[in-house]
Amino acid sequence: MNLETSQEIQAEVVVEAVIAVEPEAPKTRGRKPKTKQYFTKDTENAILLYNLLEDEIERNKLYEDQIKYPFDKLVENIIHTFKFYHFDIPYEDVKHEVVAFLNEKIHKYTDPNKGKAFSYFSIIAKNYLIIHNNGNYNKFKNTEQPEAIDDNRNVINEVMRDDELNEKKEFMDLFTTYMDDNLTVFFKKQPDIGVADSVLELFRNRENIENFNKKALYILIRDRTGVKTQYITRVINIMKSAYVEMYTNYKHTGRATLNHAKFKKSEFLE
Repeated sequence: MNLETSQEIQAEVVVEAVIAVEPEAPKTRGRKPKTKQYFTKDTENAILLYNLLEDEIERNKLYEDQIKYPFDKLVENIIHTFKFYHFDIPYEDVKHEVVAFLNEKIHKYTDPNKGKAFSYFSIIAKNYLIIHNNGNYNKFKNTEQPEAIDDNRNVINEVMRDDELNEKKEFMDLFTTYMDDNLTVFFKKQPDIGVADSVLELFRNRENIENFNKKALYILIRDRTGVKTQYITRVINIMKSAYVEMYTNYKHTGRATLNHAKFKKSEFLE
């Protein structure tokens, strides 16, 4: 099964069946990845500490020693990986501008349980670059010949394939943990809880599932719980609503959060 086929199956399952059961990201051949990482758990801890410190001198020293380089490297890699080259200012100025924007948002990262710092700041940087890159690309299309546009095509629609797979993996882990901890908030009846737990069990073992067919997944859940298909569909629709909102928030902010006010209490009790 090629990557495009697996992604189509994944999309169908996400939207129509049990929200998301993505296949394991394909292994790549070639050189082994470098073991030295520039943005680590220590970086994340430094950012959390930075937001707790009140002394400006201590904050500045911590930033210079442990945060500045990871931010610089993160932005540099995103610019080159996704070819954000349609800017009318020098590359170094672009990088400094994006790093400055990350600094403006650094105070908002306070809870690692809602997402890793690397994903949070990657999303912020990419969204910033996409907005500004698209604006300059539109200007470029109006002034350049078609051949030049083809050679320097807008790569926004081509980016984030592997990156998005990794983001979905991380989000699915966060979503599964969240639903595990809040099953009785969403569902009051024991049969509903049993169905939801069966769906979560599929999520936990998604890399070992070979058949992504919607009907087959429903049969697995029905065999485990003994309930009728319409009850399974009802539970899945509630979980899907939570998934859609949380994933939207995650894509825009890097945080897997949910606004419970959007979910009517009666929906869980009926």
